[in-house]
Amino acid sequence: MFEKVYLYPFWVRLWHIINALLCILLILTGLSLQYAGQETVIFSFDIAVSIHNVSGIILSINYLFFIIGNLITNNGKQYNIKRKNFYRNLVIQIRFYTIGIFKKGNAPFPISKESKFNPLQRFSYIFATYISLTIIVITGWLYFFPLIIPDILFGVSGILINAMLHVSFGFLISIFLLIHVYFCTIGATAGCNFVSIITGWHRSGH
Repeated sequence: MFEKVYLYPFWVRLWHIINALLCILLILTGLSLQYAGQETVIFSFDIAVSIHNVSGIILSINYLFFIIGNLITNNGKQYNIKRKNFYRNLVIQIRFYTIGIFKKGNAPFPISKESKFNPLQRFSYIFATYISLTIIVITGWLYFFPLIIPDILFGVSGILINAMLHVSFGFLISIFLLIHVYFCTIGATAGCNFVSIITGWHRSGH
C-alpha cells in the first residue's frame, strides 16, 4: 500500500532543480578546463570558462537562497545531527543499504514530515551542502579576486592550495551526485523520488 506525504515545499524544489542543473554544468565545464587541449573535451576552453564562471555565480546566489531559506523555515532543522546513537544509527542505515534492501527489508528510519532524511542522508547532505559546496563557492570566488589569495600559505603557493581545494571538493561533489542519483532510484518505484522533487509529494510503501 502506498502512502503520500508532502515533504518538499516549492522553494526547496526550485533550489534543488537549479542546483542540480548548475552542478552538472560546472562538472562538465570543469572537466573541459581540466583536460583542455585534448580531443575528448566537451566544451572548448573559451566556452568552458564563460559557462563555468556564469554558472558559478548563479550557483553562489542559489546557495545563499538555500542558506537563508533554511534559517527562516523549519527545513533547516532537517540537517540537525542527533548525537544520541549517531554512529550506531549510521551503521544500521549502512547495513540496510548494503544488505537489508536486497532482502526487501523495511527501512530502519522511515521518512516522515518531521524527519525527511535518515542518519546517513543527513550526514552526507551536510557534508555535500554545508561543507563541500561552501568550500567550492569560496575558492571559486577567490579565482575572481586572486590578489586576495596569499602568495604563500603553509609554505605552499596560495594559488595552488586554492586550486587543489576547488578541484578536490568539486570531485567529491561529482561522486556525491552519482551516488545521490543512484539512491534516488531506491524507493517505492525507481522513478518516484525523481517525481517527488518536482511535485513535492513523497511516495512510500510497497
